[in-house]
Amino acid sequence: MKIAVPKEIKNHEYRVALTPTGVRELVGRGHQVTIQTGAGEGAGFPDTQYQTAGALIESDVASLWDGAELIVKVKEPQPEEVERLRADQTLFTYLHLAAEEELTRGLMATGATCIAYETITAPEGGLPLLSPMSAVAGRMAVQAGAHSLEKAQGGSGVLLPGVPGVAPARVTVIGGGVVGENAARMALGLGADVTVLDKSLPRLDTLDDRYQGRMKTVFSTADTLDEAVRESDLIIGAVLVPGAAAPKLITRAMLADMTPGSVLVDVAIDQGGCFETSKPTTHAEPAYVVDGVVHYCVANMPGAVARTSTQALTNATMPFVMALADKGWKSALAEDPHFLSGLNVQGGRITYRAVAEAFGLESVDPARVVA
Repeated sequence: MKIAVPKEIKNHEYRVALTPTGVRELVGRGHQVTIQTGAGEGAGFPDTQYQTAGALIESDVASLWDGAELIVKVKEPQPEEVERLRADQTLFTYLHLAAEEELTRGLMATGATCIAYETITAPEGGLPLLSPMSAVAGRMAVQAGAHSLEKAQGGSGVLLPGVPGVAPARVTVIGGGVVGENAARMALGLGADVTVLDKSLPRLDTLDDRYQGRMKTVFSTADTLDEAVRESDLIIGAVLVPGAAAPKLITRAMLADMTPGSVLVDVAIDQGGCFETSKPTTHAEPAYVVDGVVHYCVANMPGAVARTSTQALTNATMPFVMALADKGWKSALAEDPHFLSGLNVQGGRITYRAVAEAFGLESVDPARVVA
């Protein structure tokens, strides 16, 4: 199969969809892999490494896309990339369509087969292609939050771990999943006073046992959210509803109860964000202030640590890329119901119910599509 890896063009996105090691595996199975010139440089992988692995290097973007059967990316396609897609092509990348109606309709219009990393499931549960980037984003959220708390960044001037004689910052993590646990673990390691809110008692029990009570675990209710808003220096939104828009858990009215200069980090911004006042930002201008509260809402946080993120992502995606390349999208998805859950758009139809419901559109059962 002819596989193309374009250079990411989203603002400050330095990741690349495949490492040279991944390319070598695919070429060894008889596939042709074409890498856009400079696609891996931001992650520390020069063109020469891809050539050594057996890839072709293509400087012309139009030729790269035109000659591909399977396009593997990191972030959702930008408008100019959507225009390049054809009905006979398969796109495999993060999509996060429930927060992007224009992109959803654009992909439908292409007729292409669009498979989303973030909705693929695993036999043992969880989201295996989202987990590695969630771990990165969760850890980075604490770094970003700590920096945003600095007075020069508009924050309250609180040091996350405090110092002897001065209490540490109070950090609340909303959501105890992969993002939330990694954020809480990072904040705990830095010496902050950490509380995790979640609606799953078994998950809270797991976290309490795993960290031996060093972080507080609290069942999430309207009252406990109100308390977190009043008392926290840093709140990290880590709530995920797979494939659907994130719930708005903190309203603008609630910001009035927050300490001026406190910080909200919205890791759910790819899915629309879990704070009412959230809007996507970039690494170029990562934060803004609403009613005295600093908001950090970068939609591609792991892109800032591109080498680590690229390696972690390729480790997770390679089995699926190889299945698509070896079998074609229809057979690969028909044989694996967990892979099938990644199909979001095909032939002009939405095949993921939560995406269709977000925009009041019809969806088709993906099993019918591959039958």
